Amino acid sequence: MCFWQVREVVSNAQFGDLIEFAYPIGYSHWGVYDDDGHVIHFGVAEEGHVKNIVRGYLQTVFPVCGDILIGETQIRRQLIADVNVPSGAHVMITNNRHARYPSPEEEIRCRRDALLGQEFPYKIFSLNCEHFATFVRFGQAVCNQIPGKSKNMECMEATEVFQNIVTPNES
Repeated sequence: MCFWQVREVVSNAQFGDLIEFAYPIGYSHWGVYDDDGHVIHFGVAEEGHVKNIVRGYLQTVFPVCGDILIGETQIRRQLIADVNVPSGAHVMITNNRHARYPSPEEEIRCRRDALLGQEFPYKIFSLNCEHFATFVRFGQAVCNQIPGKSKNMECMEATEVFQNIVTPNES
């Protein structure tokens, strides 16, 4: 990522904005702006030494998708500049690709607080970073970068997974 892109995003982003890390090969990593230059996103889950070595190898062999091959993620809060993306990725504020209106700030904060630190399996078609980011911002999980899928359609599976954590069923 270019330093000037990060600086521009940080100087213009507002809490709850969708942050897109556009990869050179045509798909993107997504997060939600969380003030002070930070983003919340599907990050790498905590792992031991052996898994860290395996991840490093996969990232060398598959620099764009090595993380998702491991399949475990954790919702993390990181500085935008520290998010691990492939060389040549562009970072930008992208709030206009999902045909939805943002939730009130209190609702976005509630979803963020409930999901921060949670671990999830990474499922490219039904539980990915774009599903997470759109759920936090809109209250509905949407992913528009899956080939062959209709655009702007809610992924009920991802919405349900996230919603069950935000407002667990009382027994």
